Amino acid sequence: MGFFDKLWGRKPKKEEIDEEKDALKKDALQEEEGLDANELEEVIEEQLDETVEELAPYMPKENIPTDELVTEEVVQNAIEPIEEHQTEKLEIVEDVLAEKEELEEEVQDEAIEEVQIEAVVAEAKEQKKEDLNKGLKKSSQSIFARITKAVAGKDIVDDEVLDDIEEALVACDISVDTVIKIIERLEARVAKDKYLSVKEVYVMLKEEIIEMLTENNTPDYTSFDIPITNGCPYIMLVVGVNGAGKTTTIGKLAHQFKKLGKKVIVGAADTFRAAAVEQLDEWAKLVDVPIIKQKTGADPAAVAYDSVQAGLAQGADVIIVDTAGRLHNKKHLMDELTKIKRVMKKVDSDFPHDVMLVVDGSTGQNALLQAKAFTKATEVTCIAVTKLDGTAKGGAVIAIADQFKVPIKYIGVGEGAEQLQVFNKKEYVDSLFSD
Repeated sequence: MGFFDKLWGRKPKKEEIDEEKDALKKDALQEEEGLDANELEEVIEEQLDETVEELAPYMPKENIPTDELVTEEVVQNAIEPIEEHQTEKLEIVEDVLAEKEELEEEVQDEAIEEVQIEAVVAEAKEQKKEDLNKGLKKSSQSIFARITKAVAGKDIVDDEVLDDIEEALVACDISVDTVIKIIERLEARVAKDKYLSVKEVYVMLKEEIIEMLTENNTPDYTSFDIPITNGCPYIMLVVGVNGAGKTTTIGKLAHQFKKLGKKVIVGAADTFRAAAVEQLDEWAKLVDVPIIKQKTGADPAAVAYDSVQAGLAQGADVIIVDTAGRLHNKKHLMDELTKIKRVMKKVDSDFPHDVMLVVDGSTGQNALLQAKAFTKATEVTCIAVTKLDGTAKGGAVIAIADQFKVPIKYIGVGEGAEQLQVFNKKEYVDSLFSD
């Protein structure tokens, strides 16, 4: 008999079991002659129990007709759902493992990308510091030489040394008023500690200047991010005397804003100088931003208005408008700036968001005078100090930051577009007083 014939054939009926029992009795009688009736019955019962036990798996279950055939097809139909369920579970496991592997690869890629970004950021910071150190090199060397001369050969920092330090700071174009504040703070420190070396004096000077600027609410900037303007473009009006570097600063700012993914438009409202329009046009081409301009002698306020309207129509994020740069003591220049701001406010009362004054850092004390004149004549919200490279007058920035309630936002430490930096007082003081 085959396996399936034996396993899945018809279930045995009661008659067949009785026949099997009789056969067993007959066999037992033949094999066990000489047994009495009771012993014979026991032998038969034992063999019958063994037989029933062997046949038990094939006996019908409760509520199942005894004549029902359990065929291979029936069993297969019962097994198929189980196999399908197992297959589905296997597929789910495989999918989970595949997703896990894919996620691990993504995490690994993100980690690599993050490391690469950190490396780029670190390199950019290092380059920025290098540019700042290089741009302030002459100022730093001048201050270091003067402070070294004032302290050299001295055993203690006394009044004479403080006087020499004061002269050294004034000679570096830090204004007298600001120098007096620094010396007063220095005297308070010296009263508690006697600093003997040039290095110790330098550390003390840096700490006191940074603390002084902090108390004056001089902000630190870390990026070229623009302020939130509630869905409107950020509008900056740029003012300053001719030659201060207004147009160049606008071009560099446009470059930095564009690097951040901002759409930038520049407006050439310095219509009294053909060279100013041409220079801004060249910068616009160089950094690939649109420029709004008119012919020489056109109304500057009209150009400013057109620039704002063009920026709104084109969905610009930033609009930077150049203005005339005649001498800061001319009243009609200030009237002109007032008119420009007035026509901008007709479009939106918040326009412009910033009025930035650009001063030439290489002029030293004159930069301070320019800042005083402009802040008295018109509202100035931020300052850019340019041309700090190649000059020994970098101390003027400290005086401007100290004396005005207007933050220095940008500094120019080189001719390249990347060498316009946001102002950070600690970084600046560290570079200015590097040994």
